[in-house]
Amino acid sequence: MTAGNGTGRPLLEVRNLVQEFVVRGHGGVRGGVVHAVSDVSFEVRPGETLGVVGETGSGKSTMVRSVLQAPPPKSGEVWFQGVDLARARKRRDLVAARRQMQAVFQDPYGSLDPKWTVFSIVEEPLAAYRTGDRRQRRTRVEEVLDLVGLDPAVFGDRKPGQLSGGQCQRVAIARALTLAPALIVCDEAVSSLDVLSQAQVLNLFERLRAELGLSYLFIAHDLALVKQVSDRVAVMYLGTLCEVGPAEEMYRNPLHPYTRALLDSIPSPDPERPRPRVPDELAGEPPSPLDPPSGCRFRTRCPRAAEICAVEAPPVRAARPDHTVACHFPLSPAAPPPSPVAVTGDRGVGGAAH
Repeated sequence: MTAGNGTGRPLLEVRNLVQEFVVRGHGGVRGGVVHAVSDVSFEVRPGETLGVVGETGSGKSTMVRSVLQAPPPKSGEVWFQGVDLARARKRRDLVAARRQMQAVFQDPYGSLDPKWTVFSIVEEPLAAYRTGDRRQRRTRVEEVLDLVGLDPAVFGDRKPGQLSGGQCQRVAIARALTLAPALIVCDEAVSSLDVLSQAQVLNLFERLRAELGLSYLFIAHDLALVKQVSDRVAVMYLGTLCEVGPAEEMYRNPLHPYTRALLDSIPSPDPERPRPRVPDELAGEPPSPLDPPSGCRFRTRCPRAAEICAVEAPPVRAARPDHTVACHFPLSPAAPPPSPVAVTGDRGVGGAAH
């Protein structure tokens, strides 16, 4: 991994991002407001990869789509190359920013038009932005196909149905590269691929970052996979960020109980080691974003939860250099868990049940 330079203004800076959706009740299902993303702040520096990890339903994909303004967030700021996309008054400002911010999505077949050839798919962004004439666009398409390891003479006239999943994802990456963006958002970009194709695509991402100076916002639910490609990792739970820090440090010494639980769930490649047990705090489903817990959203599954966790949302604090955590009782070898407190009713009312 090649870390970002860490100097100057971040390439992407997200401040207090909130995304909510109103759903109507029907068929006996209660409606309400889905609190998909709540007061999320982070940054992506030039030349770095920020990995975002969390369980399914934690709000990762909604967060990145809000960053891309598809749809715009309910509130908050999204600064990209000096422009607040959430408040861009002129459409051309948003269009210009999107040229520098491209996305690769989870399903390579679903993100490609099955009736188009590879040449047409990869050329589409160039045509949409009226970049160059037809011959220049053809040359650029051949360049990026070569860059992602696809021979234009072999694959250019094929359609997605004639390609493997890994080849389709390379086409999607080539399409994202045609406009020479500064940031690529990868939303579960390898989760639908087999293990060998995953490794090939991840190696491709790293090579392109080194060659082109790209930055990535890399979304995944696999903590072990995120570690391979990320300089820093952000851990997300039920629409909030629990912890953000350097990847190696976070894996060696996590500060948030949820991060620790995710790490404990990673299978080991050593056949002699016992199979991992799902930690008690991760058993079952997380609470509904229609009715998230008060205070700390993880407290209903947290073994360290105390009375304050139900009353106050934990502030984001700098625990180490470049390492923040949102927890009233962060993990520390020198700090024992808080004393159990008596609770009434549901575990989420007053603290943790012991």
